[in-house]
Amino acid sequence: MKHQLLTAALAVGFVLVALAAGPYRRGAFVGASISGATAVGSIIALGKFGRGSKPVQRALAILTVTFIVRILLVALGVVLVQRAGESIPGFVVAFFVPYFVFAAVEGLFVHSLNRGTGPTA
Repeated sequence: MKHQLLTAALAVGFVLVALAAGPYRRGAFVGASISGATAVGSIIALGKFGRGSKPVQRALAILTVTFIVRILLVALGVVLVQRAGESIPGFVVAFFVPYFVFAAVEGLFVHSLNRGTGPTA
């Protein structure tokens, strides 16, 4: 639960920072929103479906699907931001900086899934 709350708080924080990005704010808002929404979706899916037998393998499958969705949304976001005449660099920075932070939180969550599953020997 703590990883989900941290992800949600970070997502809101990154969106607020994007809104303060001056002339880049519209592109940055789109990037931070997509990054945050996919991170929240990913961490919720990890919490719901990542437990049980073989939790790390389940988690990696979820992260793979989420990664593919993120790639598609980045491509779509770049096209939409470009067509709207907004800042593509603002979009890219506002997507990828939070993405790496969210990836770290997701990694910590996956690591926590592997603990406490029983004796290792």
